Amino acid sequence: MNMNLLHNYARLVVRVGVNLQREQILVINAPIECAEFARAIAKEAFAAGAHDVVVSWNDEQLAHIRYAGGKKALFTEFPEWRRAFYEDYAAQGAAFVSIAARDPEIFGDIDPEKLKLANQAAGAALMEYRERLMNNRNTWCVVSVPTKGWAKKVFPELAEDEAVARLWCEIYKTVRVGEGIDTVKAWQEHIAFLHKAADFLNANDFQKLHYTNRLGTDLTIELPEGHIWAGGAEKSELGTVFAANMPTEEVYTLPKRDGVNGIVYATKPLNFNGNLIENFWLRFENGRVTDFAAKKGEEILRGLIETDEGSHFLGEVALVPYDSPISKSGVLFYNTLFDENAACHLALGKAYPTCLKDGEKMDSVTLLQHGVNDSLMHEDFMVGSRDLEIVGTRRDGTEVQVFHEGNFAF
Repeated sequence: MNMNLLHNYARLVVRVGVNLQREQILVINAPIECAEFARAIAKEAFAAGAHDVVVSWNDEQLAHIRYAGGKKALFTEFPEWRRAFYEDYAAQGAAFVSIAARDPEIFGDIDPEKLKLANQAAGAALMEYRERLMNNRNTWCVVSVPTKGWAKKVFPELAEDEAVARLWCEIYKTVRVGEGIDTVKAWQEHIAFLHKAADFLNANDFQKLHYTNRLGTDLTIELPEGHIWAGGAEKSELGTVFAANMPTEEVYTLPKRDGVNGIVYATKPLNFNGNLIENFWLRFENGRVTDFAAKKGEEILRGLIETDEGSHFLGEVALVPYDSPISKSGVLFYNTLFDENAACHLALGKAYPTCLKDGEKMDSVTLLQHGVNDSLMHEDFMVGSRDLEIVGTRRDGTEVQVFHEGNFAF
């Protein structure tokens, strides 16, 4: 392992990802297999003037034991101390880093109903915390580093150590970390490009987008009045600029809750709750999923959609060029953080209120009145392809080619 690159990556997460301020608390959500990276982030955080660094550890092997042995009723519970942990630190203005790294199929032998119940319980208990993050009241960043199980899934032909080393290499490329690279400058230039794309979309103020490709996708997505395209970097409630995802190649907004119609085919597998959902499609009528199918993981997909009423609707529309660096790498990561940045994607569930003018100031009822979806969950799935065409219709009826052959037309 190249420790110099590891610490450069950790510094990027602290200085650009959450943009940690002096005397701010940093909370890290980390798998125990990623302890070395968590420690590197902690070291960089204190160097940046952190008041404290707190780590919430998780262990997917232990989680598997619990899912396998526990009764269904157990997974309707969520510990009060864990809810208080997140809410209390969020109320103190903490920044949050989450290391998203797991074996894509570790829960493949677990009853999907248990996973669904656990997801619902966590969503309900952590609703206030998650709303703070989605409203940018706290700075936050999702990043990743290799684990053995994940690396072997991505590179099954390699020995375990070789697979881990290869995955490290690919991750460093996606986050623009490397020998001789001015990482901060590279990110500033990248963010500027994403802002240019968002400016183009905001200037057109599209009423709707129409997606088509040869897989069979034929989907129309209406956008609410006052919607905002964002990407690259955002501002917190206190004005701190931060990058919520590393890597990121997307510009995104929210759809009109009841304005989605047609069929869409996923173009990459979705890793959800430690299970893979593959070769699936969704049909929408007036915004709601009315039919779906998957060649693998259909019951997992059903559980995702049936999390609550809001999970039957879309909460995000994101555009990513097919020729993005992650897509051009040819690597299927089996990790949404990376795969969503290789393809245009949509998300079932909760919308980002910050993507509507003054949305962060509105309560849930007012947001719903403005066509903004709400849910306990938010889950991205990929729909971009080499032949994807997207035509935008302005509010005056003028049509504009937004995507042609998988890339921005402008």
